[in-house]
Amino acid sequence: MRKMTVTVEKWPLKQPFVISRMDPMLHGEVVVVEVEENGIVGRGECERSDVFEPDYPNVTNGIEAAREAVERGASREDLLSLMPAGCARNAVDCALFELEAKQKGHTGWQMAGFREAPQPVTTVFTLSLDTPENMGAMAAQNQDRPILKLKLGREGDIERVAAVRAAAPNTRLVIDANTGWSLEQLKDYLPKLAELGVEMVEQPLPPGQDHLLEQIDPIIPIAADESCIDRSSLPELVGRYQIVNIKLDKTGGMTEALALLEDAQALGFDIMIGCMIGTSLAMAPAMLLAQQARWVDIDGPLLLSKDRDNGLIYQGSQVIAPDVAVWG
Repeated sequence: MRKMTVTVEKWPLKQPFVISRMDPMLHGEVVVVEVEENGIVGRGECERSDVFEPDYPNVTNGIEAAREAVERGASREDLLSLMPAGCARNAVDCALFELEAKQKGHTGWQMAGFREAPQPVTTVFTLSLDTPENMGAMAAQNQDRPILKLKLGREGDIERVAAVRAAAPNTRLVIDANTGWSLEQLKDYLPKLAELGVEMVEQPLPPGQDHLLEQIDPIIPIAADESCIDRSSLPELVGRYQIVNIKLDKTGGMTEALALLEDAQALGFDIMIGCMIGTSLAMAPAMLLAQQARWVDIDGPLLLSKDRDNGLIYQGSQVIAPDVAVWG
């Protein structure tokens, strides 16, 4: 018999984190799942998204609902039918993924089917949604980073991007509207964003309005985030988006994320690997997926006041997997 342990943790942020559709976050709240079998332990972490988004299913309840099946030996493949995609399944799946790797004497990257250990990647650094002046000031403080990601989705967004560009003239820029724009705004904004050197726009419209993107000339490639959950999302994205953002807290773990990655690449999508607020325990599995990505957003630990021991190594915006890892 296995034993599953579930722990809720709070991790203070360096400063409040704001996106278009939520109140400011003052801390990250995560759920850690440990699955132990014969003295071997696998771990996984997910964001407790129900704390910040009231309509989101209760994460701890979702994990507890799967406890009996997991402790009786459910596999990662079993989870795909036992639990819906989302945060709860991610924590359990990543715990089982690491457990299985250790039992087989494999590393996480070997379990994922990759040919070599993860190489360093460059992550975006996210600027929280704020006034143009404050975002410009934050950009000035981070102008030496290779790429900044701007949280947008309210009136004045072009002014925000212009302020950031003025403060960080040589930095690559990507933006995330977090479903906060209308079709008319998107049509108006795209040429202006192109002039400001923005190289990618993430989830401008709400899910359910994806078909409207057929009216858009994507002079800047558009990424599906909230509209891309798992493999079942892909048919609705073809011909509308050029990029898919794969997040473990959406796919419900590595098992589905690896399958989504393969199918998305086969359909010709560019790949972005994203994250929620979390520690290196959540980022380490995403680090494996990031080896296949054009854009990498695993800066969660950079937003925290502190990270876990044995976490990923952040040298500026470069992310390095340590020899003694927190996961995998």
